[in-house]
Amino acid sequence: MDLLTTLSGSLMEGFFPAGWDLARIDACVDPDPTTITERQKWWHPKFQPFPCKTLADFDAYMGHEIAQLIRRTRDAGQKLAMILPVGPMGMYRWAVYFLTEWGVSCDHVHGFNMDEWSDAQGNTLPSDNPGAFQYAMEHAFYGPLGKLTVPKKQRHFATKKVLPTYGDRIGELKAAGAQLSVAFGIGRVCHIAFWEPHFAAEFKSEAEWKTQTHRLGAKLHPLTVEQNAITSFKSRTTLVPAFANTIGPALFLNADYIIGGADGSLGRGMMWQGLSLWMTLRHKPTSWIPSTYMPTQPGRLFFLEELAGPLVAECN
Repeated sequence: MDLLTTLSGSLMEGFFPAGWDLARIDACVDPDPTTITERQKWWHPKFQPFPCKTLADFDAYMGHEIAQLIRRTRDAGQKLAMILPVGPMGMYRWAVYFLTEWGVSCDHVHGFNMDEWSDAQGNTLPSDNPGAFQYAMEHAFYGPLGKLTVPKKQRHFATKKVLPTYGDRIGELKAAGAQLSVAFGIGRVCHIAFWEPHFAAEFKSEAEWKTQTHRLGAKLHPLTVEQNAITSFKSRTTLVPAFANTIGPALFLNADYIIGGADGSLGRGMMWQGLSLWMTLRHKPTSWIPSTYMPTQPGRLFFLEELAGPLVAECN
């Protein structure tokens, strides 16, 4: 007895994205957690899943990866366009630490926040609201870098006015020789940024889906709202907006290098991200599960070993 055998007639019927095959998704999970890093034929040859034993390791390794990329591009005299997330966040403290220790200036970096809370029209939270992603980035990354920081004119946030310009701005940077990196987390419903799986129903083909640069006032899946209630709003669902501005696949699927993170452990054996991680690594790429495309690009995905499981019932 499980969800698959009791779904019919339940309140969960019709809840998941229409393109999800729940039996196939369940089959992504291997009872042996050590197999999670086994290479799949659709992975990019330079994609690497990177297990971390502890959250402290995860934050340090991912922060080091971000700092190393910034240092490498600076040493090469190359501009760097960085698409950046708010979630995970712990890596920014370490990125700041390494860059400060090395004395590496970030004046060659152009930062693009991948998303922001909004209403249905794309209006966003004020930048001084503690729930705003711009607020989070200024306090976690740009501010602590001090004199080494990314210049203000090179920090871009997903507001109604600025987000629609991302595609052209990043295109101009790449045309001038800049490298594009995408740092990201994986959503409960396997979104990247707030590009949700149910958007796939709107497009006639995968090719059309892949041309989308952004969306203002994106309608969020209920599981996304609840994920953020748990991770960012201290369980207070009533504080979570039901819409967001977000980049689209035309931006997050055209990286020269990706830096991903999955740290969704809640302690005491509880987690929210284990199945999402297995889906990302084991399900063949599909627009109904956006994160499945990320392993097709070069880079690293850091994840807590605990998330690999075994994903079996444990009453807490």
